[in-house]
Order: sequence, then C-alpha cells, then structure tokens
Amino acid sequence: MRQRVPMALVISLWALTASTTTSRAEHLVVSLSTHRVLINSSFTGAELVLFGSVERDGGTVSRRGGYDIVVTVKGPPETAVTRRKDRVLGIWVNVESRTFADAPTYLAVLANRPVQEIGPPDVLRRQHIGLADALLPQVIPGDIAEVGPGDAFRAAFIRLNTERGLYREEENSVSFLTPNLFQASIQLPASVPIGNYEVDVKLFADGALLSRQSSTIDVVRVGFEQFVAGAARDHGTVYGFTTAMLALLTGWLASVVFRRD
Repeated sequence: MRQRVPMALVISLWALTASTTTSRAEHLVVSLSTHRVLINSSFTGAELVLFGSVERDGGTVSRRGGYDIVVTVKGPPETAVTRRKDRVLGIWVNVESRTFADAPTYLAVLANRPVQEIGPPDVLRRQHIGLADALLPQVIPGDIAEVGPGDAFRAAFIRLNTERGLYREEENSVSFLTPNLFQASIQLPASVPIGNYEVDVKLFADGALLSRQSSTIDVVRVGFEQFVAGAARDHGTVYGFTTAMLALLTGWLASVVFRRD
C-alpha cells in the first residue's frame, strides 16, 4: 500500500529546493595578487589587486540593473580609546572618553559606486556596509553595545583613523572589466599594523545581497625589525636590559668624543 506524502511536506521541500537553487544561481570567485605583505625598514606601503568574477548557472535570472560589488578589508582588532578634551581653568584636559572593543585597526570599504546607492538603509545596516554602518561596539558599564552613526565619539574615532590613512571608503574603486569580471585595488599605508587581515567581498543586485566570498592577507615584519619585535615580545627583561646598556654606552661614547680638554 503506497503512503501519501502530506501536502505541507511537499510544499516545504519545494520551497527549500527553490531557495537553494536561487542561492546557488550566482556566486563569486575572487583572487588576490598576494596573500602576504612583508614589512621591512624601507616599507612605504603596498598595493594589492583583487580580481573576481560573477559565476552564473542556467537558473540565473536576468539582472537589468547589473551587479554591485563591495569589498571590505579589516585589520586585526584591538581595544582603542577616544578622548574628548576641554578647557578647565584655562588648561586643556581630558574630560570624557569612550572605549571601543575589538575595533579594526585598518578598515577599507571599496565599491563600484556610492555605497548609499547599492542598497536600502536597512540592508546596509544589517550587512555593516560602509564606514557609517561599520561595527564599532563601545564598552559601557557592565556591557558592550553598538552605538548609532550620530554618536560624537564614534564619528571622532572614524575621523582620526581616516586622517591617519587607516580608515577609508572609496566609491568607484571597484572596476568592472566585463559585466561579470571586476577588479579592485587595496592600498595599505606605511603605518599599516601587522597581523591577519580579512577581505570580505559581497555581491549585490537590485539592492539585495546575492553572494559573498572571503579571503585573508597576512602582514608581517621581516629582517632586523622582526628580530627586534620578537626579542621585545619574547624576552622582555633581556631586551630592556640590553636597551638600557646600549643607551648608557652611547652616552659614554658621546661624552668621550665631544669632551673638551
């Protein structure tokens, strides 16, 4: 005797298959010119090139408005403090501060057009697209919470990092070579922190997120700089003693050389 399949189950399976087919209709393939950046004494910055393509299958629907690409590069997280100064009795002092937990030390947002035109505000906010909607939680008493773009300390934190070249948002920095092939240039300044960087590439069409792909970049010190950094980190006492002895020796040699008889 054949069992009848419940209609609700059939509908659920059909919906799951349809959603899976849709989610796989388009996907991203990305590649970086290098995944490792070496920093030495002559390092003045680096430029990495990201290449990507939008892969389509037979079930892909037509996109009349074309595609949009947003590339977000995040440096290693760290806790940072932003302080507000004010005049007290004629002296500039720190009167208030905010602590940002696990804020990216480097943050670049690259897109093929202005971020605000890529999707509706709720989508941009949910996906943390752009500096205005970047995830920058603050430490509050007993908890950690995200604040809105209008927060003065958040705005100051973004502005200061932008002035240092560590935060940036650039429209028209992703170029489509063909309707499905694109490239972007990732600029790393000379002051870029060392560590692991996350590269997140998102594909949009008609304001909706279709696909995303991730990659990584390692920024490391090499040569004498790496030796000094490793010694300071792994042998702090010996490093401190050696540094103090070198300073005393340098001072003594200077006094001998420039001594007036």
